Amino acid sequence: MAKRRNYGFERRQKETLRQARQAAKRDRKTERDAEGQSGPEMGSPEDVGPPPGQWEWFSPSRGRVVQTNAGQRPDEAPDDWILLTDNAEESDATDRDSS
Repeated sequence: MAKRRNYGFERRQKETLRQARQAAKRDRKTERDAEGQSGPEMGSPEDVGPPPGQWEWFSPSRGRVVQTNAGQRPDEAPDDWILLTDNAEESDATDRDSS
């Protein structure tokens, strides 16, 4: 006759470990909520884009980004530059100057 095995033991151990992990996760969440934090710990957001008074251009053929003074276009050929800077005020000012 074959020896009896206790198949449920492994399953119970895994379930106990899973419950312990879930309890630890809940405890960490309650600690964060008590401190007034929510979500992962992240730093302050960085400023994205060029500094004021500069425009940012992208060239798909070169695969790079270049910064120029506001109202100036890069002089390099081929002329496939795409303006990335979204400053309507600056572009309105240059449109009025050129007319």
